[in-house]
Amino acid sequence: MKIFLVLILHLTICANVNAQNWNLVWADSFNNSIKLQNWKFEIGDGGWGNNELQYYTNRADNALVSNGNLLIIAKKENYQGSNYTSARMVSKDLQTWTYGKIEARIKLQQTQGVWPAFWMLGNNINQVSWPTCGELDILEHINTENKIYGTMHWNNNGHVQAGNSAFCNATQYHLYGIEWSADSIKWLLDNNVYYKNTIKNSINNTSAFHLPFFIILNMAVGGNWPGSPATNSVFPDTMFVDYIHVFQNFPTAVSAIQNSKLFNFYPNPTEKTVKINLETLQENSFMEICIYNVYGTIVKKYTSTKNMNNELELSLFDFPKGIYFLTLKSNQQQWTNKLILQ
Repeated sequence: MKIFLVLILHLTICANVNAQNWNLVWADSFNNSIKLQNWKFEIGDGGWGNNELQYYTNRADNALVSNGNLLIIAKKENYQGSNYTSARMVSKDLQTWTYGKIEARIKLQQTQGVWPAFWMLGNNINQVSWPTCGELDILEHINTENKIYGTMHWNNNGHVQAGNSAFCNATQYHLYGIEWSADSIKWLLDNNVYYKNTIKNSINNTSAFHLPFFIILNMAVGGNWPGSPATNSVFPDTMFVDYIHVFQNFPTAVSAIQNSKLFNFYPNPTEKTVKINLETLQENSFMEICIYNVYGTIVKKYTSTKNMNNELELSLFDFPKGIYFLTLKSNQQQWTNKLILQ
């Protein structure tokens, strides 16, 4: 029965994605274990800027994968001088994005003094600090409220924020997301927009939101906003994350280019280099190879003349992970295929 329900959900998601021309570029379905290529743990106490009470750990007591969900568990226990433990997982420097549809299917419990969140920070936080790096809170929930919050924070001659809330029974699974473009950021609950803010041309000093961001999943205990747990607060308290999806909308400049089996390269996906097969080209043919990112911008261009060697190796050491398009132009012909750099 679960497989059947998952299939229906997948088909529904695909229908919505296709309608919006979104393309899935990254996902974590939490099927087996926490993938270290996607996540690392931030560990310690210190209040985390909000006078929080928990000690974040990397123990399986506080974060594990079970029954197709990531479980982030806040516990009441004495640990390293703190009265509570929990987990805070980040994709910083591992998986980052600028623009896209970022969403997660999440179920929460409701306890006074507990503050689960699915959110993002600018990947340059170590260089410029908060709030200059920017913050996108996709989902925040506190205490036993019947609503969730979506908020953006940034620096405009000091910390400023904007956002809204939406009615929600967070104890049931819901899809929480944002649609983030060069023009605006929209907050969605089950694919329905409940808040939108403009960032076009970096209006109101929103330049931070045109740079790469990373994802955070965490469960705070106490703090300035929710307040402390009550004597009847129930622990452990668990945040269930079914999956996270990241989609991007490939621009016309890229998607209009015709894919062709005549233009082959390997390995794909790759980590460092790619070898391009040039057998279809005549010897001494002039060729131009362009690498586009998903926004349609050329990030690298190569020009050469084919010789007797039927392969050309390109180095991708300096490229961020993600989706690219390699285009080969020669003798007024053009071929393109998608490349995944992981």
